[in-house]
Amino acid sequence: MNKTLLKVTTLVLASASMASAANYIGGSVGSGLSVHYKSDLTDTSAVRYGLNLDALNFNFGQVSVGGTVDYLSDISSQNFGGLSPYYGFGLGAGVGLGSFTGVSIYPHALAGLKYNIVGGPLSVFGEVNAGIRVSVGSGTGVGIGTGVRIGLDYQLP
Repeated sequence: MNKTLLKVTTLVLASASMASAANYIGGSVGSGLSVHYKSDLTDTSAVRYGLNLDALNFNFGQVSVGGTVDYLSDISSQNFGGLSPYYGFGLGAGVGLGSFTGVSIYPHALAGLKYNIVGGPLSVFGEVNAGIRVSVGSGTGVGIGTGVRIGLDYQLP
């Protein structure tokens, strides 16, 4: 009985906190193409789940499909002319075909700027990330990975 009550209480509290959180859908271009879903955890933090399609080396000799989970946090309510800086960290994983065939993981740190467009639920952002890329397959190894992206977020009603 106590376990059931605890589970129900946890579900109610989780759904109440989710109801007050803003949710977003969006996409970005840069080091690859990405679509994502983002959900606010607090007023200053969020988690973003992304699906990535990367065509690397600009000759399309490599294609990889993967996903990322990123934790994002505002930098102490700083605001520079409407630009809000943020930082975060995340984990990406992917499968590559082409000049490299195999799987990789990418733990990384990131920093970015977002700008909320006045009068609407739309915001734009620019972001850089860097971390360690571990690959297993035809080109097994460990190296430094980097990325940049410019994207849009749309707040769901």
